[in-house]
Amino acid sequence: MTRSVETFREIHFTARDGLRLYGRHYPAAAARDGTPRRPLVCLPGLTRNSRDFHVIADALSQRVNTPRDVYTLDYRGRGLSQSDPEWRNYNVPFEAMDVLDFLTVTGLHGAAILGTSRGGIIAMVMAAMQPKSLGPVVLNDIGPVIDAKGLQRISAYVGRIPLPASWTEAGQLVHDMGKRAFPNISQEECVEVAKQWFNEHKGRPAPGYDPALSNALSVLDGPIPALWPQFDALKRVPVLVLRGETSDILAEATVAEMARRHPALSSLTVPAQGHAPLLRDDETIGAIAEFLSATEANAWQPRLAYG
Repeated sequence: MTRSVETFREIHFTARDGLRLYGRHYPAAAARDGTPRRPLVCLPGLTRNSRDFHVIADALSQRVNTPRDVYTLDYRGRGLSQSDPEWRNYNVPFEAMDVLDFLTVTGLHGAAILGTSRGGIIAMVMAAMQPKSLGPVVLNDIGPVIDAKGLQRISAYVGRIPLPASWTEAGQLVHDMGKRAFPNISQEECVEVAKQWFNEHKGRPAPGYDPALSNALSVLDGPIPALWPQFDALKRVPVLVLRGETSDILAEATVAEMARRHPALSSLTVPAQGHAPLLRDDETIGAIAEFLSATEANAWQPRLAYG
């Protein structure tokens, strides 16, 4: 699905504490009806970055009938963003402020949000901090309750994944780590996903995030508190919840409780995928596109344009 020609523009901006951060803008193709559509901002998981969303961002920005602008972001210490010299700043409140800075720079307050894992937590926190900062929300395999088993699995590998010597070796690493949760992923896709995980330096894999990020997890003592108050802050906007069929982070019971509490929540189980769905298949991308169209604003006008 990935096209050979790059379809995004790079964004470099400065967070309020002076750190230089990175994002991407996938401009919408010309819409047949000329209607401006609500942009989508994609927020990645704990150790991930803007590259995770390349396939879906490309697809949604070029969708024949309903193209929309898509923006993706690297948190501090991830992808192409600058690392923070103070590892204690690798936390959800700081990262939520970075996202709010990004929305200000790009004039995107009120945009739709697609949050994978930690990105979904950030979306819930943003809804509590600044309710009008975001529009409809897609939560990709995350909810107010995080299963301890999945959290332990994630904590075990952050900062401990060996750096592959080649992209072939990196693809094999992706395959070996994900063969249970993603049994249908091809070897070719494994290499593509590896290029999402790792940065590139002189044609070879390079670290994709600051290893000090593991320090932020090591200070956790016991389970993460349930985020029901933050989730309840999303009641003012429509929400779509994606759950990987074999997820060890988001339980079916949590999704059921989310649906009970939220008046405008829909959910989708992504078959044969675990945590978190890769957002590369036509069915999932189509479901997200339909959700965004069904919750569309009548018109969208950005507050300002970035340089």
